[in-house]
Amino acid sequence: MTNQPRLSDTQARGVRYARELEGHLGWLDTFSGTALGVLAVASGIYTYLGVSSLLDENGAMSVFAAIAYSVAVSVGIFVFWSYMMRLFPAVRSAQARVGLILTMGVGSLAIVAMSSWLNAAALAGSAAVEQHLAKTVQDYQTSLERAHEVAITAQSLERDVARTRQSFEDLSEQEAAGALSGLAGRGAVFRVLRQKAAELSGLEGQISAQTPLVQSAFAEGNAILSRMRALTVEPGPVEARSVEFSEQAVRLAGLITQLRQLSIAPLVERAAQDLAASVVLPELDGQTEAGRVDQAATITSVLEVLAQRATTLERAAQAVQAQQPPPDVTYTPISSADAVILYARNFIPSWAGAIAIDLLPAVLVFIVAITQAAIRGGREGTAIEDTLTLAELRAALAAARDVETAMTDHETHSAPPDIPLPTKTKAAE
Repeated sequence: MTNQPRLSDTQARGVRYARELEGHLGWLDTFSGTALGVLAVASGIYTYLGVSSLLDENGAMSVFAAIAYSVAVSVGIFVFWSYMMRLFPAVRSAQARVGLILTMGVGSLAIVAMSSWLNAAALAGSAAVEQHLAKTVQDYQTSLERAHEVAITAQSLERDVARTRQSFEDLSEQEAAGALSGLAGRGAVFRVLRQKAAELSGLEGQISAQTPLVQSAFAEGNAILSRMRALTVEPGPVEARSVEFSEQAVRLAGLITQLRQLSIAPLVERAAQDLAASVVLPELDGQTEAGRVDQAATITSVLEVLAQRATTLERAAQAVQAQQPPPDVTYTPISSADAVILYARNFIPSWAGAIAIDLLPAVLVFIVAITQAAIRGGREGTAIEDTLTLAELRAALAAARDVETAMTDHETHSAPPDIPLPTKTKAAE
């Protein structure tokens, strides 16, 4: 027999280290499959809840479809990670490891696409829909306040109209005293000034009549907003609350439109344009030619002042109309899955949990791969017979004896039988 070289202390420690790791892996393998199955089933349950929230019908066929999808997801997750947990630690070449890592990345993306977002919908779907409702309330509040601000600004044109009306009334009083044309009384100039003052007074009354309507619409809009805010936090299924929320949103949108229509600025602009364009000139009633000439000159001056005041009023109305209008807001009901995606930034913990339950086995795959590499490193440079345990040696000796016994029996049965030699007869002798 040839003498085998003895193991060095470093090699012996490496062999003991590898055997220790193998023992741990053997114990962990007893429940790794069960743990992986539990994770797959848990993911399937949440996937079922997420799929159920997407289905419009609640019949038996919808339930069966949701169950079938969730079962397929569970089986797919279990099989995929079982493959990875067995094959990735076993391969040794860099090319094979890179290929399996890329495969693992593609499979993880597929798992996130078919399961994780539905898990997130199940975990945070109701909260995400409530977030959508709250965001819609804020948008409607902004639109309502802006519409009210524009309407109130338009109502402030009443002061400009009143100031212009008052100026024409003052001029008419001066004309009545003879301070303008030099002819005291209520002549042609007086009637022109009173005519325009009456037009402005009517416009002022229209603006004043709009004020209670604006305030009433704004108060009703705030009441609707209060109800919508309450619906976002009330207990109970969010689907039922969304129905009433949608009804309130329609009412509020109508009130915002009404507030926009209550803006008096377009009417003031048209009235200002007509103020100087439509003047009914009365017949000059001066007693003398000189008096009638003075009246005509005064009326011309009045028309110039009238055009200036009309331009000022028109510009004020245009400035109101040039203000930024209230934003158009439309409430669109969305499912819990869509809400989770739309407001993903607000539900990062839920997304993290939903993805972690599907991709946690990837950590186990790398743990096993690192441990297997350590085992191979511990056995590096040692012969096979040096790494055998006592139980493995006994099993090998028993197998060798069995092989030897089988070969002996085979030789015994395959040997040719002994042929007796022929005996001489007496005649031959």
